[in-house]
Amino acid sequence: MARKSLYETGFALVSYVLPQDVKERLDEEMAALIDAQSIRRDMRFAQTGNSPRKMRNVSAADIHQHNGPVRELYDSAALRGALSAVAGEDVLTCPYAPEHYVITHLERPGDTHGWHWDDYSFGVIYVAEVPDVELGGFVQTVPNTVWDKTNPRVFQNLVDNPIVSYSLRPGDMYLLRTDTTLHRVHPVETGGRRTIVNMAFAAARDLSKEIDHETMEELFHV
Repeated sequence: MARKSLYETGFALVSYVLPQDVKERLDEEMAALIDAQSIRRDMRFAQTGNSPRKMRNVSAADIHQHNGPVRELYDSAALRGALSAVAGEDVLTCPYAPEHYVITHLERPGDTHGWHWDDYSFGVIYVAEVPDVELGGFVQTVPNTVWDKTNPRVFQNLVDNPIVSYSLRPGDMYLLRTDTTLHRVHPVETGGRRTIVNMAFAAARDLSKEIDHETMEELFHV
C-alpha cells in the first residue's frame, strides 16, 4: 500500500517503520536541540517563486555534533532497506552532508515551510509534534511536477494541478518524492506548534546530477 501511494501521489505514510521507543528518543532529542540550538529564520527564495520560510531550525552540523538518535536513525541500514522496499529502488545516503537532516519548529502564527521542491529524490519526515488540522501545520503536495530553478512557476503549477492535503499525528513518518512533488506545510494558526526532522536521501540517478544547493546554502550559510 505504501509503495502504491508513493508511486501514485509521491507521498507514503511509513510510520510503521519506527518502534515506539525510537520515536520517544527522537522526540526527546529534538525538543532538547530546539531549546538549545535552534535559530529563527524568516526568508524567501527566488528559486522557489519567493515562497516563505518562517520557522526555527537546527542545522545538520549541530545534529551531527550532538550525535544522538536522529543521526543514528539516518545512518541506519535497516531504515534505508525499509524505505527502499517502499520506493522500489535503492534509497541512498545523500551525498551532500548539510542536507542529511534538519529539525524544523513552527510556533508563531503564519510560520510555514512554503511551496518548494528539493534537490534529491527522497525526503523522510518524522513528526514529533503537530497541531489539530484546524490550526494548520498539515502537508500539501502537487505530485508529478518539475522544478525549473530559473522559472519555477509555482503559482502556475498550483493552478494547473490538483493540490492534495494530508493531516498527520505525532509519531507519524512519511516518505516524499521531494524532487518531483511540489510541497509545503500550511501556515500554523495561533496556538499551533509543529516539530519535525526532515532527512534527505538520494536515488542512484541523483549521484550524477549537477546540483547547486543554493537554497540550502542561503538558509544555513553553509
